[in-house]
Amino acid sequence: MSKLIHVAAAVIRDRRGRILIARRPDDKHQGGLWEFPGGKVEPGEPVADALSRELEEELGIRVTSARPLILIPHHYPDKSVLLDVWDVDGFEGEAHGAEGQPIEWVCPEALDDFEFPAANVPILNAARLPERLLITGDADSAESYAQHLASALANGITQAILRAKTLSEDEFAAAYAQLKPLCDQSRATLGVNASVKQANALGAEHLHLTSERLEQLEGRSEFKGRWLSASCHNAEQIRMAEQKGLDFITLSPVNPTASHPGEPVLGWDAFTDLVAESVLPVYALGGMTDADVKQARERGAQGVAAISAWW
Repeated sequence: MSKLIHVAAAVIRDRRGRILIARRPDDKHQGGLWEFPGGKVEPGEPVADALSRELEEELGIRVTSARPLILIPHHYPDKSVLLDVWDVDGFEGEAHGAEGQPIEWVCPEALDDFEFPAANVPILNAARLPERLLITGDADSAESYAQHLASALANGITQAILRAKTLSEDEFAAAYAQLKPLCDQSRATLGVNASVKQANALGAEHLHLTSERLEQLEGRSEFKGRWLSASCHNAEQIRMAEQKGLDFITLSPVNPTASHPGEPVLGWDAFTDLVAESVLPVYALGGMTDADVKQARERGAQGVAAISAWW
């Protein structure tokens, strides 16, 4: 296998929430495609220093605030790269193509309109996903689900998964129909924890699979919506999610939960090791609260997923 090239890359956000992308020169590897700015990390150089150096050279900006977003190993036929991606939400100067490259400020939802190298796909997903992922808890009616969700949306939740094991298929569809407009009004994404067939029938934008349904999935094309995720609990399931083309996963249980007392948990150290092996964005699940977001991010996660914390 070819030597792994360590590359620092940046998801740079302006005050309007737009993300900066640059077009690769036609004569370079993957030429003509769009990318997230950055460059090679020199031997022994701290990644944050490399990122700051590259962005000043390429864009004429000085980084003032950045944090790790996702780490992605990717193997092309002719080279292997380790993409060390950082979220840059503070910088000084006006970004411009200092090396003559075209640049664009793009709304996150418009990133899908641009063609990127294959290695950038997980970055595209991580750039659009929030830090907090709500999984709905129990409720006794569609109206009650709506009340709970409205409260969560008011508290800043922008991505939620309808999980309602006690509802019949018709009741589930009725709950989804009542919750979807609430999410649309808040520009939030509503997913479903359901079968592929049911999710497609609902026209759902996001489908979250149980680990059992992940095993049954033949391929990404079975689901017609934008986001496909799954619950994973070990390295084998993570590899399966990657091979079947999923967009992100939850990894659990990190900590003990009230719903599963006495069950074995991963703990933060094992969670960290598993995240380091994943090329997909990962949410920590199991006993999570807002207070865990910072630690989850420091350990390589996209953020945290929870039920009781926000339901």
